[in-house]
Amino acid sequence: MTVDQDAVMRAKVLLLGANRRVVRGPRGLSAYRVLTGVNPEVYGSKLVKVLVEAGRSPRVAELPQARVALLEEAVAVARGLSPANPYRARMLALAVAALDEEQGASETS
Repeated sequence: MTVDQDAVMRAKVLLLGANRRVVRGPRGLSAYRVLTGVNPEVYGSKLVKVLVEAGRSPRVAELPQARVALLEEAVAVARGLSPANPYRARMLALAVAALDEEQGASETS
């Protein structure tokens, strides 16, 4: 896999400039996707959080397929974390619960 070093640098600058633990919203989502591709153990748990938030966002309230896709991505990222990662269990539980909630809601609709 080739890594776009410019994209990695832009993502790191965004995170450093934000001065917060987790950068949320579309910019954070984009940055964490890039950085998780480079270092999943460091950035994967933050990507999971941002994906779950994106899946619950009003921006996708009327787009059930988009919500499910975001939450499925969150589950996949969480499962991809090393079992030794101290955040893996919590992030996997968060992502699976959000996906289960979404799928339960869409079944009752």
